[in-house]
Amino acid sequence: MPPSTTGPSPREFVALIAMLFATIALSIDAMLPALPAIAAELSPDDVNKAQLVVGVFFAGMGVGTLLTGPISDAIGRKAALLGCAVIYLIGTALCAAAPSLEMLLFARFIQGIGASGPRAAGVAMVRDMYKGAEMARIMSFVMMVFSLVPAAAPLMGQFVLLFGSWRLIFVAFIFFALATNLWLILRQPETLAPANRRRLELGLLWQAAKELGLHRIALISTLCQSLTTASLVATLSSQQGIFAQRFNSVDTFPMWFGVIALCSISGSFINTRIVRRLGMQRVVRATYVAQLGMTLVVLGLVTLVPLPLPVEFALHILWSIGIFAMMGLTMGNLNAMAMEKLGHIAGFAASVITAASTVLSVVLAVPVGLAFDGTQIPLLIGASVFSALALTLVLTVRPQRG
Repeated sequence: MPPSTTGPSPREFVALIAMLFATIALSIDAMLPALPAIAAELSPDDVNKAQLVVGVFFAGMGVGTLLTGPISDAIGRKAALLGCAVIYLIGTALCAAAPSLEMLLFARFIQGIGASGPRAAGVAMVRDMYKGAEMARIMSFVMMVFSLVPAAAPLMGQFVLLFGSWRLIFVAFIFFALATNLWLILRQPETLAPANRRRLELGLLWQAAKELGLHRIALISTLCQSLTTASLVATLSSQQGIFAQRFNSVDTFPMWFGVIALCSISGSFINTRIVRRLGMQRVVRATYVAQLGMTLVVLGLVTLVPLPLPVEFALHILWSIGIFAMMGLTMGNLNAMAMEKLGHIAGFAASVITAASTVLSVVLAVPVGLAFDGTQIPLLIGASVFSALALTLVLTVRPQRG
């Protein structure tokens, strides 16, 4: 079948971009049921170290994002996506064969670099084809499809484990990536004309980083994104252990994780309804107030009140939904706040902001994950600190409408 010369229909294009993005969600969430098996085989003396396979992937994705966007401006979106796919496949193969935890973490970092392709070049491809409200509409459809993946990914990981080692999950990743990128090769033409390409200059990235540091709101937004993502990464790292050790629900963890992921979509939906009326800063500020308040209440109840285990479990589910929903209520608004005065360096600034916030979030989240003691208390303490810091930063920004 020769490559398409006309390109896919809008519906097929949405599905293709969503599946490219799904590589990221699968690579994170499908690993969660495998953490105990990884710990038993590669780090039996310190089982908490297995959580690092989540954080290291995020770190690799953050570093990769710094360059993938500018590279796609220079060589084209499709070439950048396929180049990242090759890196992803190499990293995934190394993961499957890793003889030690150190080698697995190195391979996950490489895998994360490869996964940065859809995050940077994929969005740029959408921007090449659609503008303004139409681009927003297309991305909304993409994210609706993409949001279903975290709900199913742990179930997929658990299903694969029924047939053998945790290493088979990486084999499944390889087949998924090959199928998705074959679809890209055969059906999606390049969207960036050679005349519109820009030479890759690392100096411009440095200039964008310096200018970003001089824009107070952009800097505050980047720090808030780091703190928000840190809460998510810490939750992802600790969640499987909490279900297994605190609630003895290891077998039902994928199902409950799916419930959490599906319910958290409400955050994005609510944001679309209220952001124009209240303004971005007010929505972000109210979200952090609510999240901090809920976290402190749950922390107080868990530590001070002898709750029946089913009640404590229900509280944890509700709190987890809140953490995931917080992403939908804050990250898009924070990105828009950061980019509002940086339109002249939008591409480079977006790469710097995404890379910096992702890497910093991992630095913040890893100690929280490693502090896991069989309960949700270290996670609740970490999340409360992150939310309090983010709220403090947002309160220094004067609310505006729109």
